[in-house]
Amino acid sequence: MLDTGKYEAVIGLEIHAQLATATKLFCGDATSFGADPNTHVSPITLGHPGTLPKTNAKAIEYAIKMGLACGSNIAEDNYFARKNYFYPDLPKGYQISQHTTPICIGGQVKIKSESGPKNIQLNRIHLEEDAGKSIHDISPTHTLIDLNRAGTPLIEIVTEPCIHSAEDAYIYVTEVRKLVRWLGICDGNMEEGSLRCDANISIRLKGEVQLGTKVEVKNLNSIRNIKKAIEYEIERLIHLKETGGAIIQQTRSFDADNDTTFSIRDKEDANDYRYFPDPDLAPFHLTKEYISAIKAALPSLPNALKENWKIIYGLPEYDIDQLCEHKEEADFYIALTQHTTHYKAAANWIIGPIRAYLNETGKSYQRIYASIPNIITLMEMVEMGQLNFSVASGKVFTAIMLQPQSPIEYATQHNLIQTQSTNEIEKWIEEILTEHPDKVLEYKKGKKGLIGLFMGEIKKKSKGKADPKTTTQLLEKKLS
Repeated sequence: MLDTGKYEAVIGLEIHAQLATATKLFCGDATSFGADPNTHVSPITLGHPGTLPKTNAKAIEYAIKMGLACGSNIAEDNYFARKNYFYPDLPKGYQISQHTTPICIGGQVKIKSESGPKNIQLNRIHLEEDAGKSIHDISPTHTLIDLNRAGTPLIEIVTEPCIHSAEDAYIYVTEVRKLVRWLGICDGNMEEGSLRCDANISIRLKGEVQLGTKVEVKNLNSIRNIKKAIEYEIERLIHLKETGGAIIQQTRSFDADNDTTFSIRDKEDANDYRYFPDPDLAPFHLTKEYISAIKAALPSLPNALKENWKIIYGLPEYDIDQLCEHKEEADFYIALTQHTTHYKAAANWIIGPIRAYLNETGKSYQRIYASIPNIITLMEMVEMGQLNFSVASGKVFTAIMLQPQSPIEYATQHNLIQTQSTNEIEKWIEEILTEHPDKVLEYKKGKKGLIGLFMGEIKKKSKGKADPKTTTQLLEKKLS
């Protein structure tokens, strides 16, 4: 039995996020996903002699946005360097990067860990161009190369070695993906390679300060795989340590079929990439005014919204977390609450029927802003007891979304308005109790849970028109 409790894992993550620019970092080639192989290429992407790159200003703006959102210091004087190495999908024979001179220095990402809130410290965020893609599973004898991705702008978000569990790594990557989507700088689609992660993992005895020998697991393309790979590596490294084996500095890959990692290559020393400033790209200076303008245009960030919403709306933490998961949903909630003070009801409608409707139809929140007045009216009808929530969120909501119309008129035309008339409700109660004399007897003998059965039957008989509060009061009085 391995003594795992005496060890501490030390994890550093490098997240590569493709920036959602229309064109590549140094030329006008398109960055859209899914085109035929090698069609989004030009002499600049291919590194032909005599071609001159030009920096994409939007990519710089997006990198600054991420840095400001993470509280990083923004470097005012910047340049790009050539990182020299050979790989088949690297057409120029070098990658243009800011690896040694990042545009964003330091910063942090706040996560809500199982043990409480934590700040994951960042080392840097830097800009670089992506490589192409090597495809190994189409031909049995050849590796195929698609250079469409080559030159796509990336930011690399590098943490300090400050994460100590696979779970915290999982939560951190989830938070980063949410943040880049919130800022609109990356779609975060890991299946398409828009967001990828490398994990550096080592172990040491608890209380030790010096880092152990690390292994790097490359190109993890799902948050689940990041967690599984780190869990496996921690266990493997502890097993090696406990059984007297040698931990070798390695680069490894993850096998998603069996949740294990395997060695790609041993790494004795750091590679000498021979960085030097790219002679074809002029250095660029960022003015304080330019950085301030980007900061002023940033949207309210999720953590700040959550704190404000606790005070403004008095919502439960679960509702706030749900509504702050996606910016489009948070914006729609703000738009709804400009027209009503039923803040909890507005949250319930978004988390429930509105979200379900959008998922089923594939529509976006932008498409339903025009329906806000009708949604507010429908919500108010429920709050005033004119409609029960089930009928309102099902039949009426579907109808007014399919064809914009007044919820009041629709509910009236289809005889859906709830009645609070005691005479009518008492009549339905009498009918149900007459139909279930055995259940009435059981109730009177102490089986009080049967109240739910009676309410359900009355709801059916009244076709949802019986006001629940009035019905409950009359029913309990009748049964007593």
